[in-house]
Amino acid sequence: PGAGIGLAAPTILAHGDDGLKSRFLLPILTGEHSWCQLFSEPSNGSDLAGLTTRADLDGDEWVINGQKLWSTSAHHADYGLLLARTDFDVPKHKGITAFVLPMHQPGVEARPLLQMNRHSSFNEVFITDARIPGDHVIGQPGEGWRVALTTLAFERRFGSVRRTPRDKAAGRAVAEAEAEADEYFATYSWYPQRAGRTDLAVPRAQANGSSRDPLVRGGLASLLSMQRAHQLTAQRAAAALARGVSPGATGSLGKLGLSNVARAAADVHSAIIGADGMLTGADGDAVVAEVLISVPAQSIAGGTDEIQHNIIGEQLLGLPREPAVDRDMPFREIRRGGTAS
Repeated sequence: PGAGIGLAAPTILAHGDDGLKSRFLLPILTGEHSWCQLFSEPSNGSDLAGLTTRADLDGDEWVINGQKLWSTSAHHADYGLLLARTDFDVPKHKGITAFVLPMHQPGVEARPLLQMNRHSSFNEVFITDARIPGDHVIGQPGEGWRVALTTLAFERRFGSVRRTPRDKAAGRAVAEAEAEADEYFATYSWYPQRAGRTDLAVPRAQANGSSRDPLVRGGLASLLSMQRAHQLTAQRAAAALARGVSPGATGSLGKLGLSNVARAAADVHSAIIGADGMLTGADGDAVVAEVLISVPAQSIAGGTDEIQHNIIGEQLLGLPREPAVDRDMPFREIRRGGTAS
C-alpha cells in the first residue's frame, strides 16, 4: 500500500535496472518495505526542478545533504524515493538524479508536522551526510527529471484503498495483517475529509431540513453532477491503465477533478450546517469541521491546481509553454533569494 505500491514500484519498474527491480519490487509487493516520497523542498514551492538538495559522489557512494518537506509517512518509512541535484552547471531539469534512499541511517531525521486539522501525516526531513550506495540510482545520473515525471503521473491518480480480509476468523495471520493495516492507514484517516465527504451532504441536508432550501438543493445537484463526471473520468483512466497505458499528463485531469469536487463539497457543507461548521466535539459536527479545514490540502498535495492547469494546457491542449527565463540557464547562475545558487 501507499507510496511503495503507488509510486516507488511503478517508477522502479519503468526506469530501474534489473538489480533495483530484483531487490526492491518483491518487498514492496509483500509489504516488507514501506516507502515515502522525498521530492518537495521548503525553498522552491511548486518549482520542483528548482530543488537544491545535493548528491556528491564519494567513491562508490553518494553523499546527500539537504531538506525535504511534506513527506507523508517519512517518520516510519524504510526507503525514500529521493530527487537530488548532482550537477549545478547544467539547466535545472538536467542536473537532477533519482535515488533510493535508505531511511534508517545516521543523518536522516524525519520530524512530523502538526497540521491545522490536528493530524500529523506529513514530515520535514533533514538529510546530513547520509549515504546512498552507487547502485541505488534510478535510471542514470542527470535523468532524474524524466524519472520524476513518471512518479508524478502515478501520484496524481494515486489513492490509498484498504482491502479487508474476506474471513475475519481466519486466525493470527489475518489479525496481525489487520493490526498492521490499522497502523498504516491511521496516517490517511483524514484523507476522506480532504476529498470533501460528498457522501455526507444529502443525509445532513435532509436531517436538518435544509434540503428544502432551493439554494442548498441547487448546490447539492451541482456537487453530485460534478462528482459523477469525475467518477466517469476516473473510470476511463483506470480502463486505459488496465490496457497498459501510462497515466502521463491525463493524471492531472484526475487531480484537478478531485480538487474541484472537494471545494464544491466544502461549499455545500457550509451552506447546510452554517456557523456550526466552526464547532467540533459535542457542540458541533466534528466531521464537517474537519472537512472544512482539510479540503485546502487537496489543491496543494501532489502539485498545486495551478501546476495541473499548466500541464493540461501545454501537454493535452497544445497551448504555448509558460514563459520561463531560467529554463536553459546553468542552475548555478539562477538567482534564488536575491543571490545566485
